[in-house]
Amino acid sequence: MEIEASIPLVEEILEQHRDSMGGQYQAYRNHVYRVLNYCFSFHDCQGDDRQKLVIAACFHDLAIWPNDDFDYLAPSVALANHYLSGTHNEQWSPEITQMIDLHHKFRSVRNPASPLVEVFRKGDWVDASLGWRRFGLPHSVVRIVSRAFPNLGFHRNLMRLAAKRLLTNPLDPLPMMKW
Repeated sequence: MEIEASIPLVEEILEQHRDSMGGQYQAYRNHVYRVLNYCFSFHDCQGDDRQKLVIAACFHDLAIWPNDDFDYLAPSVALANHYLSGTHNEQWSPEITQMIDLHHKFRSVRNPASPLVEVFRKGDWVDASLGWRRFGLPHSVVRIVSRAFPNLGFHRNLMRLAAKRLLTNPLDPLPMMKW
C-alpha cells in the first residue's frame, strides 16, 4: 500500500483554519490524512471523487475546535459549503453535505447516486474506532497508516470533549451520532 503523505489541497484548506484549531492542528491534520488513506483504500477514485473526499475530510470535524463542542455537524457543513461557494463548486454541496452529516452513522448509507458518502463513512469509522471497525480493510493497512500519521492525542481530546458534553447535555451527549 502506498501512503498519501502530502496532499496539497489538504494543506491549503487546513492552513486557512489553523488558528481556529489551537493546539489540535497537527492532531486533526493527521486524522484527516488517516481518514483519506482509508477512503482511498476502499475506493478507486474516478473523476472528481478524490477532490470531493479531500474537501469532506478537511471539513468533517473542523467546527469542533473553535467552540470546543461536539454539536459540530451543521457548523462543519456550513464551513464546507462556504468553501465550495468560494471555489465555484457549489454543485458538490449536496454530496459533501451528506458525507459530513452522515460520517458517524452506525449503519451503512445506501445511496447509489453518491457512493462516496458510504466510502467516507467507512474511512472515518476506521479511524474513530482506532481500527476496531475495519469493513474488511486489512489490519496491516491500519497499522501502516497509523504509523505514518500518529494520533498525537486526537482521540484523547475527543474523549475529553465527550465527557464535557455528557456533563452539560446528559440527554444528548453525542449529537453527531446517527443510526
